[in-house]
Amino acid sequence: MNYAYASRTGNVQSIIDNLGLTATYIQSGDETVDGDYVLFTYTDGFGDVPAEVDAFLANNSANLKGVVVSGDHAYDPAFCGAGDKIAEQYNVPVLYRVENGGTDEDLENIKAELAKLN
Repeated sequence: MNYAYASRTGNVQSIIDNLGLTATYIQSGDETVDGDYVLFTYTDGFGDVPAEVDAFLANNSANLKGVVVSGDHAYDPAFCGAGDKIAEQYNVPVLYRVENGGTDEDLENIKAELAKLN
């Protein structure tokens, strides 16, 4: 399984690093991923998909298998809204919703969800 991620504040980068994953960093949206992959993303604004992730998915949606999304409970009810929008648009599951950079328990739960896909 491949992985791709977008991180603005460093929370998603921290998740990727703490999971020990090698992943494609989505900076402009022009990046590509070959083969099946899981997307890790943050939530922008009030539940929005980041612009660079929208651009990336426009060219890389065929092999998307699920999304792990970071958000902040201060923005309820839009917590992790980007993941919900991506899941609906591309008919994939939200594998996990995590607040900011997550806890050790979150990381273990994400590992378990990823293991189900391999």
